[in-house]
Amino acid sequence: DKYCALDRIHVIKMVRAGPPNRATRRAKVFAITKGFRGKRKNCYSIAIRAAHKAMQYSYIGRKLKKRDMRVLWIQRVNFAVQEHNLTYARFIRNLVMVCVLLEETYLEDAFVTV
Repeated sequence: DKYCALDRIHVIKMVRAGPPNRATRRAKVFAITKGFRGKRKNCYSIAIRAAHKAMQYSYIGRKLKKRDMRVLWIQRVNFAVQEHNLTYARFIRNLVMVCVLLEETYLEDAFVTV
């Protein structure tokens, strides 16, 4: 029987389920805005705008976090390489010349542990 597996039954029920009702939608928005100040946390029309903006900020923040970490990795590698009278750019150029391709994370881990 094709409906024996429990996972299939759950998937079928989820597919046939209708859109979430008003209370569920509002609860999701208020869960996102929990901890905000003023009407931004409990007035739905304002809370939904605040939640949307908060999600935009979090999306941008994830990109900025990656950028900041890359800058930090490059700084750490640069300081470690300067002990050997090299710069980061020359070090990377030498690695490329000998066909060694490494990510900054691996380089940073290698130099921090040394």
